[in-house]
Amino acid sequence: MFEKITAHAEQVLSVVQGNRPRPSLETSIARSWLRCIEHYGLDPARSHQTHVLERAYLREHQERLEEFLEIARIEVGSLYRHIAGSGFAVIVTDADGVIVNLDTDRNLNRPFEQAGLWLGAVWDEENEGTNGIGTVLIERKALTVHCDEHFRSQHAKLTCSAAPIFDPHGRLLAVLDISSVSSRDSKQSQLHTLALAAMSARTIEHGCFLKAFRDRQVLRFHRRSECIGQGGEGLLAFDEEGRILAANPSASDQLQRPRDQLLGQPISALFATGLDTLFGHHRDRPGTPCPIRDESGNPFFSLLHRGERRPSGASTTGTIEIKPLPLPSWSLEVLAASDPLMAYNAHCARRVMNKDVNILLTGETGTGKELFTKAVHDASNRAGKPFVAMNCAAIPENLIESELFGYKYGAFTGARQEGRRGKILQANGGTLFLDEIGDMPLPLQTRLLRVLEDKEVLPLGSDTPVPVNVHLISATHRNLRERIAAGAFREDLYYRLNGLELTLPPLRARGDRPLLIRKLLAAESDGASVRVTEDAFAALDRYSWPGNIRQLRNVLRTAVALCEDQMIRLEDLPAEITGLASHRLIREAGGLIQAERDALLRQLDRHGWNISNTASQLGVSRNTLYRKLRKHGIQPREYPAP
Repeated sequence: MFEKITAHAEQVLSVVQGNRPRPSLETSIARSWLRCIEHYGLDPARSHQTHVLERAYLREHQERLEEFLEIARIEVGSLYRHIAGSGFAVIVTDADGVIVNLDTDRNLNRPFEQAGLWLGAVWDEENEGTNGIGTVLIERKALTVHCDEHFRSQHAKLTCSAAPIFDPHGRLLAVLDISSVSSRDSKQSQLHTLALAAMSARTIEHGCFLKAFRDRQVLRFHRRSECIGQGGEGLLAFDEEGRILAANPSASDQLQRPRDQLLGQPISALFATGLDTLFGHHRDRPGTPCPIRDESGNPFFSLLHRGERRPSGASTTGTIEIKPLPLPSWSLEVLAASDPLMAYNAHCARRVMNKDVNILLTGETGTGKELFTKAVHDASNRAGKPFVAMNCAAIPENLIESELFGYKYGAFTGARQEGRRGKILQANGGTLFLDEIGDMPLPLQTRLLRVLEDKEVLPLGSDTPVPVNVHLISATHRNLRERIAAGAFREDLYYRLNGLELTLPPLRARGDRPLLIRKLLAAESDGASVRVTEDAFAALDRYSWPGNIRQLRNVLRTAVALCEDQMIRLEDLPAEITGLASHRLIREAGGLIQAERDALLRQLDRHGWNISNTASQLGVSRNTLYRKLRKHGIQPREYPAP
């Protein structure tokens, strides 16, 4: 066994170093091996224990995908019945590589657990090396990792065929994987398995698309009428004006246009058949495919889904509709909105972002320094390279040095055998964001200054410096000149960091606050259109926002999750913003409502205000319980102190 492990490790290292090419090795696998060594510092021969989340944390990952899993489990069940008894498991992970659903034969539970494949296990590349799940998360395409193509020797008996699952807006949502722990077949034999995984992933995407836009108009089309209603049909969701909100990959393929070129286009620009004709056919012959042609004259068959309009609930005020932003949401334009100072900041950042000029961001906590930095990175010519962020105030002082500069094995007690690449090396070629730089200890300031001057980093325990090329953007809410005067910050480092200093204004000082609220809400709406009652929007606008953009984003994200029918009302906002918690209870006064509130409080008291336990006892999800708490005005201030 030891000889096999050593031989596998030698093969991996030879391929990565270019000493012994392996012609049959797919490019995506070779790239992954290289990442495992250069980015993650993994050792192919080293034995490793798979990280498994505790049950409470696993439940959180599952609840985030609650609606998705309702759809996915139907297709996964069908797929598993197709391969039952073949020694394979059907696995679903989230975008972090955490296994959230697993179906396999009962007699195989033990072998899969021994291989590290069970609920809550984390199978990203950084932990497990090259594998079907983790490598698909990086490569974003369906692939098979067969036996010794796995990076770690201990996984050399596994075969994994996996496919990515994207949401209706092209964001990676999950991975569907079909794995065996003791494959004796060739990789060629896995082509059928890979095709099954890819087909099932597309079917799940199809179901997610239709559910996400069930209250919108959706055009379903295909070149063959019998394919309408199947997973391979094209789907275009559009608004009342006929402009496309989302398109699935099949629509993009059939129309021979990239998805981002379809978004925002009117249906009339794609098809010669007008909406009036489609609506008329849908009304007169519901359920019957309508022949249509695209702008080039190619024939299709189509069905029109008019949307299930749901009641919006009583409201005494008008509403404001917020339409989703195209990806990426957090651009410099979105963050600048129409504020003169932010527009100036964005202009200056664009002028220097592709030059060797470090940027220093100042301003109150929560003003969006990391968001601004990421937007600069995405707009620069380093956009395809790593973006690495580190908060200097959030890491214990005795760990900052190893986190920032990395270390070799033996540098200190407890150091990983494969060592660790620090944040600076992780960001090589890209952007490094150091938040709260004013809190960096003086000895580390000296080392950071040397890195900036020499453009190389020396990991702890190493005698060999490593060349590095990063664009450094740092941020602080402190007055660094006062810190320099107090001897707490190096003046020479300050001038190194301060190639360009930009100050982000507090939210209360921004004259474009209504526009910024709209844009942030559009970015936080998870790809869906959201409406806001005018009184709720007015409450958001007049609040002073002491936590700035960070606080606003958290409030908007929570409101989107809690609101019914995608309508944000006053009761979906915190009482500190609306000041109406008590009035809301008066308006909703009634025996049944008060009884439900009292019952909730009794259950919360019984379970020590543990949300997960209370939700489990009531037979509802945590999200449902949170909605009920907000409905009854049960605010965090009522929770007993820990």
